[in-house]
Amino acid sequence: MTAGSASGGVLTFGETMALFRGEGAGALTHERSLRLGIGGAESNVAIGLRRLGVPAHWIGRVGHDSLGALVTRELRAEDVDLTVITDDGAPTGIMVKENRAAGITNVMYYRKGSAGSRLSPADVPAAVIRAAALVHVTGITAMLSESALDTVRHVIAVAREAGVPVSFDLNYRRALCGPERAGELYRELIACSDIVFAGADEAALAVDAAPPASLAKRLAALGPAQAVVKLGAHGAVALVDDVAYQQDAIHITPVDTVGAGDAFVAGYLSEVIAGHEPDDRLLTAARAGAFACLSRGDWEGLPTTEELRKLGDSEDVTR
Repeated sequence: MTAGSASGGVLTFGETMALFRGEGAGALTHERSLRLGIGGAESNVAIGLRRLGVPAHWIGRVGHDSLGALVTRELRAEDVDLTVITDDGAPTGIMVKENRAAGITNVMYYRKGSAGSRLSPADVPAAVIRAAALVHVTGITAMLSESALDTVRHVIAVAREAGVPVSFDLNYRRALCGPERAGELYRELIACSDIVFAGADEAALAVDAAPPASLAKRLAALGPAQAVVKLGAHGAVALVDDVAYQQDAIHITPVDTVGAGDAFVAGYLSEVIAGHEPDDRLLTAARAGAFACLSRGDWEGLPTTEELRKLGDSEDVTR
């Protein structure tokens, strides 16, 4: 185990996988080389927070293999505080991305029985949860396995008992769970959370389809004080302490939209930790999400605070 402690920062946990992706557009059938990296929603958020100056602690399992070592090395290089459990009985999961055509990406997961799916409540100590300023969980981890779901429930229960706010991003993956079961899990976890993030389609799984502002109200009615509906190129809407907010998207020409949602969440949570108002949270979230779309990769394009300030500057070259 590689352990650390990020007292006072954001605690998150889940599975980070090795990521293989094609460099050009077209089917992998015709690809002769792949780029190797890592990817995982929770670790993406942790990296995004670190780049914005917020302490972040990620907990997860990897296999006793080179891909697990890669995950650990990359996250450590991004200054994320780590508790990594090396699992001798299971491999590091793999994700493969195919850029089938411009604007069309196919994602294939090879994670059944992976080390990350064997996450258990004992992997996330109560003392670490109590020391956090905020805990961030996702629906991905809740759907990985029964032990991973038990871990999510354990972390939320300890956090609520200790008065630590809980952030929950629905983050639906149809490869892990059918929509009916997803809706059940979402309603359970939303009711236990303080901040909820969802795309419009994801929110509809929990509270039925409706216009974005109504979705935010329906999510908030389940319990959270802050409900944020991410709308991609159309911005976002939120209901925070019964007050409605709306944020336009930042105008950009996107290169790759993968990871934009995680960047949005990191931007929002960075402002929550800083104690800033909802308008500031949504603006930073929108700017972070937009910046992440300006380069390829799950997390590589996540912005620093200084880079966010430059977004929208009229001059493209920094001299």
